[in-house]
Amino acid sequence: MRSFLGVIGIAARNACLYQGPVFRPFCQCKNELVTRFDTVLRRLALILILLVAGLVAPAFAQSADQAAATDGVVAKQRTVVDGLKKQLDDIEAKITAERDDDAKLVEIKLQLDDFSHAVLQSGLAFRPRLSEINNRLEQLGPPPGDGQPAEPDIVAKERSALTAEKAEINAVLGVAEGLSVRVNDLVNRIAVFRRDLFARLLTHRYDLDYVLAGEVLDAYSTESGALRRTIWSWLRFVLQFKLNSLLAAAFFALCAAVPLVGGRRLFGRVIKADPSQDSPSYLSRLSVAFWSTLLPSISVVAFLGATYFSLNFYNVLRGDISKMVIALFYTIALVSFVTNLARAVLAPALPNWRLVAVESGAARWLFWLVAAMAIITGIDYLFSSVYDVMGSPLSLTVAESLIATVLVGVLVMLFGFARPFRNDDGTPRGWPRPAKYAFVALGAVMAVSALLGYVGFAKFLSQQVVITGAILSMMYVGFLTAGAVAEEGALASGAVGRRIQKRFGLDDATLDQLALAASIVLYVLVVLIGVPLILLQWGFQWGDIRSWAYSLATGTRIGNVTISVIGIFAGVVVFLVCYFLTRWFKGWLDESVMARGRVDAGVRNSIRTAVGYAGILLAGLLGISAAGIDLSNIALVAGALSLGIGFGLQNVVSNFVSGLILLVERPFKVGDWVVAGDISGTVKKISVRATEIETFQRQTVIVPNSQFINSSVGNWTHRNKLGRIDLKVGVAYGTDARHAAEVLDGIVRSHPMVLKNPEPAVVFLNFGPAALEFELRFFLADILSSISVQNDIRFAILETFHRERIEIPSAARAVDPRYATPPAASAAPETVPSSKGDAPAEVAVLRSPSAPDKPAPRKRARRPDPDTSDVSLEDAP
Repeated sequence: MRSFLGVIGIAARNACLYQGPVFRPFCQCKNELVTRFDTVLRRLALILILLVAGLVAPAFAQSADQAAATDGVVAKQRTVVDGLKKQLDDIEAKITAERDDDAKLVEIKLQLDDFSHAVLQSGLAFRPRLSEINNRLEQLGPPPGDGQPAEPDIVAKERSALTAEKAEINAVLGVAEGLSVRVNDLVNRIAVFRRDLFARLLTHRYDLDYVLAGEVLDAYSTESGALRRTIWSWLRFVLQFKLNSLLAAAFFALCAAVPLVGGRRLFGRVIKADPSQDSPSYLSRLSVAFWSTLLPSISVVAFLGATYFSLNFYNVLRGDISKMVIALFYTIALVSFVTNLARAVLAPALPNWRLVAVESGAARWLFWLVAAMAIITGIDYLFSSVYDVMGSPLSLTVAESLIATVLVGVLVMLFGFARPFRNDDGTPRGWPRPAKYAFVALGAVMAVSALLGYVGFAKFLSQQVVITGAILSMMYVGFLTAGAVAEEGALASGAVGRRIQKRFGLDDATLDQLALAASIVLYVLVVLIGVPLILLQWGFQWGDIRSWAYSLATGTRIGNVTISVIGIFAGVVVFLVCYFLTRWFKGWLDESVMARGRVDAGVRNSIRTAVGYAGILLAGLLGISAAGIDLSNIALVAGALSLGIGFGLQNVVSNFVSGLILLVERPFKVGDWVVAGDISGTVKKISVRATEIETFQRQTVIVPNSQFINSSVGNWTHRNKLGRIDLKVGVAYGTDARHAAEVLDGIVRSHPMVLKNPEPAVVFLNFGPAALEFELRFFLADILSSISVQNDIRFAILETFHRERIEIPSAARAVDPRYATPPAASAAPETVPSSKGDAPAEVAVLRSPSAPDKPAPRKRARRPDPDTSDVSLEDAP
């Protein structure tokens, strides 16, 4: 600035010295002007510097903060990744150490699932900064190539810094990706180890010889004494030092049993069969069998769980005793469940409540066979668990499992040889041959496999026969019960349904809908309880089931689509909430806003319809978004659809959209009597492309939906089946018209199906060319019964007119001479001689002046046919 002002001063001085007297006045005041100009420029420069500093300093500070924050994120995530790497090394070592323990392997797999989630989160932490770097690099553009001018230093430095930062982040992400690959490898390794364990369990063969028998005898005497000492030492310790805790645990266990007793009384009618009923319905038998198995079993499990929790909470149980108690409680629960199920299905003491049509003696025999198999299987599991806790020799476990499996195999064969049915002549009859051979073969395989030394395989089979068979039987009964509940009128015919209907005042349709919802709940309940139990019996662990449930709930990826139960449920909830909000807003807008504003009814209907469609569309979009479905996929489908429309799918799309409109607006529904052009009949099915109409000739006509949208459609049963019938009757000229009207009115009012309100009416319609024309107008509650009603009324008219001597003309009218018109208006009456030759009977045949000489063509009366009728009202159903 000083140099700039100096240049200006020198220039002014030179001008004063060398330009003569012209610049002398300016030169005289140059010192003052230069001084003032210098001051102004100094002040402007100071202001400019301050403004630049105020704008640039925050940017530099923000850049520095971002760099510091980035360095902090990178350093933090590098520390996290290093920690995860060390943790993964420990998990890999643990897998090698626990490769022979299936439960431990499942726990490690769950740890790997959590570890994989942590690795994913560490990678997601860099996503915002990477997006910023990529956006900034796009703004800077590509670096200049060869032969191009170099970019400014500040841009080059920023590009270099961003590239280095991106490389550092990618390095950390590379390490995280390597950890993720290692996690997948370890998960696969665990799966291989578990398959090997299962295969070794089923294929390992033990040598059954005299040496094993001697080892078993020695081990039994030793281990039984050790077991007694273990239990007595624990009991003495508890009685001396934990007596108060034991009493407290027993008190809370008894408190847990109180709701079970009350629940049995509360659900007594549901879980207990009534011996006084001689022939209960199949639904009642299924319901009692299902709930009498499920509720007591859940009660027993809840009581045993509460007891164990109380004992464990007060530190009454020791580590080894705790495992033995768990095995004992499992045995009790197993025996209780199987015996309850067998008693519910076979009903040994109540043949009327038996689900399987077997003889009473055979039912008792089969019940005891099933109970014995359950008891033996439970004892086998209990002793195996105790021997495992005690560290007993393997020979003792093998011998105990050998005895148990052989006994179960024999019982299964006895089950197959049972003769539970009777022939027509009263002789006993066994199972069908396929079932009999299956039972005998299964029992023989178990017994022979155990005797050959494949004790693990035989034990696995015996457990599946008893436990899995009981669970599958329970699920089958549950499915049958749910299906029986869903049948129309099934719930209303039962005592529970009648009680619900009376208590809440429900109609039959609402009760059927409630039954359908109850059946769906039963299906879900059976699956949620039965499937995990079966998976546990087939070697899976709770960790596997929990992992699958978590994956199913949070999202299962199939290709590019992720299916999530929670997402679908959230989408349905969001759609329902938005839908009901739309209905409320539409009603409020129509009744509170437009009604008070005296808006025209047509405009109100248009606005209401548009708001409804817009609300449903918005609810659908929000529901789809909440369900986690990518709307871009829908955009692709819409694009493909629009392309298809361009290639000639206009009619298909028109029918499709028309079908959606028909399904939403419901101008007619299934069962309505509609008239569309030349087609008249009953609607049988409405789909998105076409509608099926069954004519009264029993012909099914497929009508595209666009015809219902683009043309007029008559619906006789749109809101109700009330309809008016117009029945025309002709009476001969010369008849007392008022008397004929009274007769017709009495006939139509006497019919039981004709409504009294609205009142029927007889209308003197016209002076016809051949008769006095009357019309009967009356209403029916069910327009579909019009044929039978018209048939009855026509027969009544014929009979009454014959009795009252009222003539119904069928050709050119015959009238009394008194009513004949003058010859000027019509032809002179012709005298028709009598056929008997006596005095001629003068009958005037009146012809219209414009009518031809020949009589009018005779109309043939057509008898109404309920199966074949035209589309006219007289021939309607």
